[in-house]
Amino acid sequence: MATVVTMRIQYEQLKVTERFGTQSTGQTNFRASISALPHGIIQSTIDMGMKPPSGFKLKDNDVTWTGLLAVAVGISQKQNVDSIVNKFLADKCSIILFHYDGKVDEWHDLDWSDKAVHVIAQNQTKWWFAKRFLHPDVIDMYDYIFLWDEDIAVDYFQPRRYMQIAFSEGLEISQPAVDPELSLDIHHRITVRSKKAKVHRRVYFSGSMNCTEESRGPPCTGWVEGMVPVFSKAAWRCVWHLIQNDLIHGWGLDMKLGYCSQGDRTKNVGVIDEEFIVHKGIPSLGGVHDKKVPSHKSLDSRSRIRRQSTAELEKFKQRWDIAIQEDKDWTDPFDIQKR
Repeated sequence: MATVVTMRIQYEQLKVTERFGTQSTGQTNFRASISALPHGIIQSTIDMGMKPPSGFKLKDNDVTWTGLLAVAVGISQKQNVDSIVNKFLADKCSIILFHYDGKVDEWHDLDWSDKAVHVIAQNQTKWWFAKRFLHPDVIDMYDYIFLWDEDIAVDYFQPRRYMQIAFSEGLEISQPAVDPELSLDIHHRITVRSKKAKVHRRVYFSGSMNCTEESRGPPCTGWVEGMVPVFSKAAWRCVWHLIQNDLIHGWGLDMKLGYCSQGDRTKNVGVIDEEFIVHKGIPSLGGVHDKKVPSHKSLDSRSRIRRQSTAELEKFKQRWDIAIQEDKDWTDPFDIQKR
């Protein structure tokens, strides 16, 4: 039987309150509730690995897992998700599936189902799930977090090799390149796979958005797409705090991810060409899951989602601007003019 997890995650805000010099009753109660425990017994982090009740180690537990794959899934993409999960399990990664259609029992026939953590919430996006179930303290043991969409083909992708390249290249935030010949849909030029490179960190083109060697920010450099991002542990701690609790579609996040790159985004953010994926371009979460002509109902649903996403993008931009104005101690690390 697959493990179905429901969690209530309390936010860790001690550092925040220390900065602003305030302390809520809830935080006071939190400190008091554990004050009777000896410090050495307190464990503030957990992992997603299964623990056998018999005490005997599972075979896979003999290997340290450094990667966590988190995907929002629907049953219509079961076959494709099966391929993705098998690739990651082969490299000893942990798996957490976010079921946005509420269907979990239909996955039990897959051999790996009981090795994955399953979380259910009807009609929610991966960013909604990530904010609530991927708290940095919960997944602290993982070196890399793969927060992916479900319509990805991984025939040419090896997770362990990918993590090795990301580490050796110093990439805190990255994504696998997207093959332009096999993919149905490519949204951004910087994500296109280069057959001659191991990794690339920028793109060059002219036009309305002129990208040159002098470019210092998105979408020319220091940028990855929200479709298949991969975060280091340190970067994810920052990104988790950047995700807005009520803006569930994540629009606008990609343009600000570079602030979580733990330094120079032109160096610490990149696209890995050697390990690439294929984007199948299949709409999900209220969209159409097959090649049939979409119904008026599904088209209307997609339109509503796009309108909501656009509205959330504007809200996110406004919040960023207000936050900058209100935080008098903050300086933009990428504002060359102020240096």
